[in-house]
Amino acid sequence: MGTAFWDTSLFLLAAIQFAAMGAAAIHALLTKSDERAAAGWVGFILLVPFVGWIVYLMFGVNRIQRRARELRGDKQDPFLLEPPEHGERRQREGTLHLPALESLARLGQRILPESFEPGNSVRLLLNGDEAYPVMLDMIARAERSIALSTYIFNNDHAGRQFVGALAEAMARGVRVRLLIDGVGSWYSRPSIIPLLEEQGINYARFLHSFMPWRMPYLNMRNHQKIMVVDGRHGFTGGMNIAEGNVHALNPKKAIRDCHFQVEGPVVAHLMRTFAYEWNFTTDEILEGDDWFPEIGQEGDVIARGLPAGPDLGLNPIRWTLLGAIAEAQHNIRIVTPYFIPDATLRTNLSLAAMRGVIVDIILPEKSNLRFCDWAAAPALEWLARSGCRIWKTGAPFDHSKVMTVDGIWATIGSANWDDRSLRLNFEFNLECYGSSFAATLDQLIERRISTARPVSHEELAGRALPVRIRDAIFRLGAPYL
Repeated sequence: MGTAFWDTSLFLLAAIQFAAMGAAAIHALLTKSDERAAAGWVGFILLVPFVGWIVYLMFGVNRIQRRARELRGDKQDPFLLEPPEHGERRQREGTLHLPALESLARLGQRILPESFEPGNSVRLLLNGDEAYPVMLDMIARAERSIALSTYIFNNDHAGRQFVGALAEAMARGVRVRLLIDGVGSWYSRPSIIPLLEEQGINYARFLHSFMPWRMPYLNMRNHQKIMVVDGRHGFTGGMNIAEGNVHALNPKKAIRDCHFQVEGPVVAHLMRTFAYEWNFTTDEILEGDDWFPEIGQEGDVIARGLPAGPDLGLNPIRWTLLGAIAEAQHNIRIVTPYFIPDATLRTNLSLAAMRGVIVDIILPEKSNLRFCDWAAAPALEWLARSGCRIWKTGAPFDHSKVMTVDGIWATIGSANWDDRSLRLNFEFNLECYGSSFAATLDQLIERRISTARPVSHEELAGRALPVRIRDAIFRLGAPYL
């Protein structure tokens, strides 16, 4: 009986092994969009018995998107909370006929069926010195509602100013909703949370848990920066709430950044994105004129919101960046704190440079995450060889996130040029058409370039061997940095 038992056990083990190998190989074939990735995983699964399929199960399956969709449940429609009349108008209008880059606008409509709203003004605000006073003044003048979403809300001078302003607004009867990311709320010690509770601020934390095994600590973070007052006055960009952004305070670690005051119909896109994430976090539905009033035209910028996250099949921000690169005829200008583009973005930037488009990439000399700088170096070497111009800016650390194309198109918002923003996190950008606004951003970029250091291909290719090895190792972790 002993021999028969072992024979049966070995047969069952072999059957399980072949079944697991087959299932893993089929899963890789059906889910990997990159042929090389699919071939590599299938080969690894079949050629490494008992180990290959286990490694694939642990590291090859994209759990981020699946987990995000599971969390969203029946709240996956990005227009779930859109007022019916807005949705009808969006379907009726479709793509606006724009004077330039019309094909990019058509592409954008296919990527995300959100309307392009004419008649907006978008005002550039530099650092917390300009942005915070305008935001605080708008909170002080709020009459009906305040919606504020941020990744980081520090317990410092700047954070306490915002808490005081929100508390005063609530005392006036203004409806306040504050959404802070579950990880971002831990950035300062002590946390701002006890002060919010002491002041009675109506807040929530996005995907927060005190039990680490229930909290996706690094992934699926709400990185959006949105503020809407009375449903009419909007703010968005890349700036968190932290005193490091206020240079007048002489902070130990000063940060340069951009934020934007938005007026006009596109403010409803900001509000709808906030309402969607608030509903997901708290189950409360924000509706009615307090949050979604009728908004008149305020300027000459055509704009629309680009909410993005791992629960969407196609990331609207990433695909819009690809479309803008493909349509560029004269110049592409990118300012970002973290630049670790995937192979597709990298290739498209190289192709643009090789067909004669001037591609400027402006990055900090040293970011606050040194391993991101190391992982970026191989991509920069590749891009510089293709003709892209690389610029490094000195201190203070530049956290701005801006891109312009051909002096007419721009995108601003929270997304960085890395997989964390373009695959793993929930982000919000504005896509803008308007020569005056693009010119304002181009002037900002020119000022950055005027004080920046050019980085040549020779410098990047001449890095010492230990440095190149270090950079190559960190590049392997690029999808998770």
